[in-house]
Amino acid sequence: LTSGISSLFKYNKVDHIRGHGKIASLGKINVTKSDGSTEVIQAKNTLIATGSESLPFPGIDIDENIIVSSTGALSLKSIPKRFVVIGAGVIGLELGSVWGRLGSQVTCIEFLPNIGGAGIDSDVSKSLLGILKKSGMNFLLGHKVLSAKKENNEVVVKYENMENHEINSISCDILLVSVGRKPFTTNIGLENVGVKLDGKGRIVVNNTFLTSAENVYAIGDCIPGAMLAHKAEEEGIACVEGISGRPVHINYNAIPSVIYTHPEVAWVGISEDDAKKASIKYKIGKFPLTSNGRSRAVGETDGFAKIITEADTDKLLGAHFISSCAGETINEMAMAIEYGASAEDVARVCHAHPTVSECLKEACLAAYFGKAINNV
Repeated sequence: LTSGISSLFKYNKVDHIRGHGKIASLGKINVTKSDGSTEVIQAKNTLIATGSESLPFPGIDIDENIIVSSTGALSLKSIPKRFVVIGAGVIGLELGSVWGRLGSQVTCIEFLPNIGGAGIDSDVSKSLLGILKKSGMNFLLGHKVLSAKKENNEVVVKYENMENHEINSISCDILLVSVGRKPFTTNIGLENVGVKLDGKGRIVVNNTFLTSAENVYAIGDCIPGAMLAHKAEEEGIACVEGISGRPVHINYNAIPSVIYTHPEVAWVGISEDDAKKASIKYKIGKFPLTSNGRSRAVGETDGFAKIITEADTDKLLGAHFISSCAGETINEMAMAIEYGASAEDVARVCHAHPTVSECLKEACLAAYFGKAINNV
């Protein structure tokens, strides 16, 4: 992938300089290379896209050997027999699911009472929990990690049950610390040009991605919002279009999220929980994979599609999907929400049969008409 991007740089005549970049002053960036040499770059506009890094856990030192971050978890030399994850958010579930399918005994310790992190619909979260448990993963929800100590080539993790305050421990061969990510905004010279940060260390930008410094822009994980690669890509395009004088538009409500477990979980728009908090009058349409011909044919019947619409107008507000191909099929609903479609609009579009995406059509039909065709 990285070599492919390098080829794109070359094809599009983009100068690619490897090194640590630091803003020295407005329009001036110093780049320190691996050999110690320095190159100075002059630019009219500066776009910061430094991304994010794993959040540390207080009192636990990550050695990327037996106590690892998400980076280290992708480079293990063998399949661990016992794999413990601190955190049951997106990354923790994805990596835990991978190593579980490879044969590890996986246990996720999560402070919250649910899994999936921010934004996931509680209905979907509960269903995913049951599916992953059925696959062999173990979960300690509502538990607080107190410490993690290396002892005799293993890690002993001490944790507390937040309900009864009982303290226990679990031993593992590999401990993954996956408690979130933080913006990478230190040691890049922001203070030299007066770029403002918020309380979480994220760069403050306006609706054109301009920071508090003249001609200095920022996009992606280092600014507020979901830390998603496709969100950053859209922001980068929109930002450069704005710099060139074109309109800047991103509908953040139409940016999908995906958890790459098996099955996958994907959603776009608001959750039912969001609708309740905002006192929105809404309707729900659901359709199970057990009633979908393609899902039954391939033996992948865990999951369902869930549609949320505005009660009075039928406007699509949110779509949630658990299936083996949820990450692929959710894009249909992202397009529908982007263009202001109703559930009826999607329900009246002819979907190829047999396909898993028919679940979304049926769920939209259930939301609009009150009943799906192929489900009792």
